[in-house]
Amino acid sequence: MPDKTPSIAFHLRRLFELLAADAPPGDFGAVVTAARRGGADPRDVTEVEQAAAAALRVRGTLRQHRRREAELTALFDTAGDLAALRDLDAVLRSIVRRARMLLGTDTAYLTLPDEAAGDTYMRVTDGSVSELFQNLRLQLGEGLGGLVAQTARPYASPDYRTDERFRHTGSIDAGVLDEGLVAILGVPLLLGSGSGGKVIGALFAADRAPRTFSPDEVALLCSLADHAAIAIDTAKAMADARAALAELAEANAVIREHSAAVQRAEESHDRLTDLVLRGGDVPEVAAAVAGLLQGEVTVHDSAGWPLTATVRDGGPGGGGAGAGGQGSDARTAASLVAAAEESRATAHAVLRDGRWVCAVLAGQELLGSLALHGRPDLDGPDRRLFERSGVVTALLLLLRRSVAETENRVRGDLMTDLLNAPDRDPVGLVDRGRRLGVELNRPHLLVVAEAGAAVRERLAGAALQYVFGSGSVTTEHAGTVVMLLPHDGDGPGEAARAAAGQLTQLIGAPVTVAGAGPAAGPRAIADAYAEAARCLRALRVLARDGTGACAAELGFLGVLLGKDHDVEGFVQAALGPLLEYDAQRGTQLVRTLHAYFGCGGSLTRAKEELHVHVNTVVQRLDRVQALLGPDWNSPEQALELQLALRLHLLWSDRHLGHASWRGL
Repeated sequence: MPDKTPSIAFHLRRLFELLAADAPPGDFGAVVTAARRGGADPRDVTEVEQAAAAALRVRGTLRQHRRREAELTALFDTAGDLAALRDLDAVLRSIVRRARMLLGTDTAYLTLPDEAAGDTYMRVTDGSVSELFQNLRLQLGEGLGGLVAQTARPYASPDYRTDERFRHTGSIDAGVLDEGLVAILGVPLLLGSGSGGKVIGALFAADRAPRTFSPDEVALLCSLADHAAIAIDTAKAMADARAALAELAEANAVIREHSAAVQRAEESHDRLTDLVLRGGDVPEVAAAVAGLLQGEVTVHDSAGWPLTATVRDGGPGGGGAGAGGQGSDARTAASLVAAAEESRATAHAVLRDGRWVCAVLAGQELLGSLALHGRPDLDGPDRRLFERSGVVTALLLLLRRSVAETENRVRGDLMTDLLNAPDRDPVGLVDRGRRLGVELNRPHLLVVAEAGAAVRERLAGAALQYVFGSGSVTTEHAGTVVMLLPHDGDGPGEAARAAAGQLTQLIGAPVTVAGAGPAAGPRAIADAYAEAARCLRALRVLARDGTGACAAELGFLGVLLGKDHDVEGFVQAALGPLLEYDAQRGTQLVRTLHAYFGCGGSLTRAKEELHVHVNTVVQRLDRVQALLGPDWNSPEQALELQLALRLHLLWSDRHLGHASWRGL
């Protein structure tokens, strides 16, 4: 019977097969056991044992070579990532992921210091499942990471929870426990070598079970940490290089901008200087500034009232003002004055209510202001150009004021002769006015202003400033200031109120103003002055200081004060709505109102005189109120209504014609 005991060659062949399959170590021992149990010769068993031991050594060497190959491949790939560094976060994630894969740990993570906060934070994690752990922040010197950072050496803890080599803290231990970590290996991220090396972070590999890390594993993690440090340093160097390039580009842009600004400033200076040398006026400066700054520009006096119309880039815009800026809004003027004062205090243009305002100064005297609209983003060079324009404007305003003062003195002599003796030489007065640029035969308004004795001297200067650049004439006469204003459509009352408001603001004290006109020719202008003077006295008697009005606005007093005694106009102004209503509907509102006033306001006596029911009287008076307003029965208006009723009845009884009204 043949021997069925496996030969030694069989067992050796089996060992080669296990070696080729990278079988577990136990399978190699099983071959030796099988040879021993199979009844092999003891010498053969010994040979099989020796062959199995050699196979295991070869297996270990092969596994070590494969692991080393994998490590080298990972390090080579990491080096390739560094060579093509584009995204630091992506490179760090790759390093942490490879550390976890090569060491076969449950998780790996990388921490970096936060210099601003003075602690360390988790920059990248791989394999972590705990949000608490991923958001951990470690103070310097705390935990295993703190020990690594302090000593710049790797540390491995087979059981973190029981390791007393480092300082435990509640927050760190809670995060480690929540993640379930037990064994942790940490290595420093070092820049430089030796004692001069700087720790810029730490790389960790950790398991959720006790584990002892081998020196090879420590060396591998140190190699990956070195690559991470290089990646971080390279990224920082690249960021610094990009920042330097950006700063260089910015500096270059600033230089180009400054060069362009200097060139533009030179051109602007030449243009504005040429305007002054050619005798240009303020509107031309405004137009030039608007063109240079590509916005809308207005020039204002020291009280905030416009001296020019709005000038846009490319030509004049809308807006503007009449004599002294009568059409300007008082609140806007006040806002401009406040902005100009701020500009004077800071010596720079200021942004207020969506417009840039620059004070126009002669020394510390505020001559006015420049306002620029449509440029909320006024930059440094343009802002300086705008401020230089204020200097040129100040020069022109001073020159203009000097000329105006000289001209006004000559015109003032004309006004004095006109008011004192208009009939002495009317033709000569008109001719003198024409030579001085004042056409007396055209319609003008006469405005007479008066202020308290303490500020009377300042009123003349304020009046000159008020009429500055408007073609008007002002002079002092009989303790008042008289202004002859070209008639531009406003009535004498509107002109008086505008002058009262602006002059009050200019001198800081109440100014009372009366107006008259329009009037054309020396005699008519003198008569208008006389009417305005009477109206001014009436305003004082009525305690209406600081206001402006004309005779026609003073009711029945205007009939007495006015030059033409316009009785018909007064009656129409007081009773016009009632007269028209009666004429159209055949009612008797005027007769009812006359009876009501004649009976002392008694409804009972009025209904008896009218022979109607008392309800009819009430209904008619309700209609009177609807037509004349709720204040028709106030003492002041009732007095005017009664006077108008008497004048109307006088005209009705006597059948006077229109021409007779002026003789009453």
